[in-house]
Amino acid sequence: MAAITAKLVAELRAKTDAPMMECKRALTEADGDLGKAEEILRIKLGNKATKAATRITAEGLVAVSITADGKQGAIIEVNCETDFVAKNDEFKALTQNSVELIVGKNPADVAALSALPLGEGTVESTRTALIGKIGENITIRRFARIEAKGQLVSYIHGGAKIGVLVDVIGGDTQLGKDLAMHIAASKPKALTADGVSAELLETERRIAIEKARADNKPEAMLEKIAEGTVQKYLKDVTLLAQVFVKAEDGKQTIEQLLKAKGAAVAGFALYVVGEGLEKRSNDFAAEVAAQAAAAKKD
Repeated sequence: MAAITAKLVAELRAKTDAPMMECKRALTEADGDLGKAEEILRIKLGNKATKAATRITAEGLVAVSITADGKQGAIIEVNCETDFVAKNDEFKALTQNSVELIVGKNPADVAALSALPLGEGTVESTRTALIGKIGENITIRRFARIEAKGQLVSYIHGGAKIGVLVDVIGGDTQLGKDLAMHIAASKPKALTADGVSAELLETERRIAIEKARADNKPEAMLEKIAEGTVQKYLKDVTLLAQVFVKAEDGKQTIEQLLKAKGAAVAGFALYVVGEGLEKRSNDFAAEVAAQAAAAKKD
């Protein structure tokens, strides 16, 4: 039996917002496996256990760049340890210069981007020099480059914590802006159901079945219940099926909006700073206490 520490319980609570004792019980049942414990909570508590899933869990910036003709563009996420550094002008310059290099040079990956010339050195030497100057780790986490089939539109929100790049075919300027803002607000995982990973769908199906069993639903109904849950999930996470955030009737989907405007979306990229990463603990008192304890041992 794995030891269920207070730190592990706190980590699960931070991810799920579930009550402390529920977190402890779930971790005990899952033998300390954080992922299994989260599923157990979702089965017991439903969507209440997922409301913290999209919280920003690390610091940094998202930046975008688009060519003047709107045909090439890129989006990047660069991470640091504290929000203080994210507001640093040199950190902002590294982020913006890097995304502009992606548009112009089309590097294959982060390693190729890091080797590109920047200033008196390279992106990598600029990054490491900034680490040395600031004293805080800085990483280029990810980027995407899009060759547009239509016109690229971007949107940055929340102090550059959320960024969107969307390829819109047809329509007008306002439609592009509305779509980019909608994506930032509703955070779709894919354009259509075909883009949602089988792993995500299987997880939703499994949770739905176990929750139905916990609710004493007949075994013969479990697959039907699971299928209904998966279909509802797909409506929630696919762009075309989502209800437009500015819909006056509260019902118009993005697909219906595009049809009314004679437009289409060829693709999009959405980055949320720190998504899926664990935020650094800033408990100064605990840090000092730990350092004092370590000093006594020396």
